[in-house]
Amino acid sequence: MRRIQELSVQRMVPNVLTLLALCAGMTAIRFALTGNFQAAVYAIIAAGVLDGLDGRVARLLKATSHFGAELDSLSDFVSFGVAPAAVMYLWTMSGLHSLGWAIVLFYAVCCALRLARFNTQLSAEPAPQPGYFTGVPAPGGAGLVLMPMYASFEWGDWITRSPYLGAVWIAGIAFLMVSRIPTLSLKKFRIPQHYVVPTLLGIGLLAAFLTTAPWPTLLLVGMLYLGSIPPTARAAAAARRGAAAKKPEPVAEAPALIAAQPLAAPLGDAAAPANEWRH
Repeated sequence: MRRIQELSVQRMVPNVLTLLALCAGMTAIRFALTGNFQAAVYAIIAAGVLDGLDGRVARLLKATSHFGAELDSLSDFVSFGVAPAAVMYLWTMSGLHSLGWAIVLFYAVCCALRLARFNTQLSAEPAPQPGYFTGVPAPGGAGLVLMPMYASFEWGDWITRSPYLGAVWIAGIAFLMVSRIPTLSLKKFRIPQHYVVPTLLGIGLLAAFLTTAPWPTLLLVGMLYLGSIPPTARAAAAARRGAAAKKPEPVAEAPALIAAQPLAAPLGDAAAPANEWRH
């Protein structure tokens, strides 16, 4: 068994953030067990924020490691696979009894498969298409699967808490996670210089709406993300076609032609003309 190398406190910061995300996911389950579903959703959102920070902090501090990557995957499965499944089951899917449990299990399994595929793609050859995820990532899937709860917290349970609607919604998000549909990745997204200030203003406006009207804002963000999937898939397909067109065609080597050498005639025997009989 390989021992973990000694790390400075500074290089342990990304792993601490990952563990905090794991604790937030587990705390969401505790809140759901006590019936405090709004706090459970807030805990999963906090886990998503921490998950977005740990990888970036690790790259900034040059503290990336195999141990950190494995810990991050386990934390993601608990926070974005197990916790949303448990919260949705306790909130509405328990009304379908065994069928409801099977559906939330299906979501958790799809989340595990999505994370396993992502880990294998990190070292795959060829690398995945840059600028896009393959399928909805685990944090995005957790945010999308909780959208009926956002609507319920703002406008009541009159339709969004239906277990039948929840079953269709959870299964659809689970399929999006394990699908091959390209989705937008902001890791390599570049903002043009003349859009930097408007982007900062938009982020400030979004933060203001999140603090004053969190549930409609989260619902709108989820709808915009779902609406971005079709154009993102078309853009990814166009990028693949463009890359294939620019790829040079392999030049086939022509086989070497070996000229047939005429057989030498025996000495004293002259070659006969082509239009005469030989005796």
